[in-house]
Amino acid sequence: MKMNADTRENDGTRVEAGNDVVPMPRVLVIDDDVDLTEMLVEYLGPEGFTVDVAHTGEDGLARTLTTAYALVILDVMLPEMNGFEVLRRLRSQSKCAVIMLTARGQEVDRIVGLEIGSDDYLAKPFSARELVARMNAVLRRTSPALGGDGDVLAAGDLVLDSRARTVRRNGQLIELTAAEFDVLKILLVAAGQVVSRGELFEKVLQREQSAFDRSIDNHVSSLRKKLGPKIGDVERIKSVRNAGYVYTVVSRAAKRT
Repeated sequence: MKMNADTRENDGTRVEAGNDVVPMPRVLVIDDDVDLTEMLVEYLGPEGFTVDVAHTGEDGLARTLTTAYALVILDVMLPEMNGFEVLRRLRSQSKCAVIMLTARGQEVDRIVGLEIGSDDYLAKPFSARELVARMNAVLRRTSPALGGDGDVLAAGDLVLDSRARTVRRNGQLIELTAAEFDVLKILLVAAGQVVSRGELFEKVLQREQSAFDRSIDNHVSSLRKKLGPKIGDVERIKSVRNAGYVYTVVSRAAKRT
């Protein structure tokens, strides 16, 4: 495999242009396809990742709970414990970013994965270049360095802290995936105004909207469930036909104390 001219592997570090040395993101691939995992190990190393492999759900889950992975690539079709069960158990104990691998055409798998808490999905067969692009996009949006537009946003009973990447309703912490958090933040910043699905695709998933991709809709659906009931007669996140979504409670930037 040809590696990028400005990136090379060096004992767990990545040397970028300008000779800056940064840690290589550690990634776990959980897939029982030995040929595929060997190909990913070969390809992802020169792309700047340290890659571990597990071929069963049990082994993969055990590794995720003992090693601080930046990202998990998780196949749905695993023997004994399938990918959905692995993700359910992982989400009960970890916020690690997850990209699920699904069979092409199995929309229900993608929807279930997003509802359980995956950050993105990729249908098999896929190109290694597209996987790397998805991985980098997920890692960028799960970085704790994300901020801007006010450190803290408040809307009614909801408070979102950009630096801590936390959301609380009436003081109670609400567990969100990285994608759900970013969707909510964008909607809160623009509260009272419609945000198009296309903008959410570009800012959250960092790809263009396609006709049959329901990822954003599923993230919004999950957000509605997690954020809870209406405030009075006001629906928190309203769908605007052929336009997008709007957070209907006016937000305000709150000063950090």
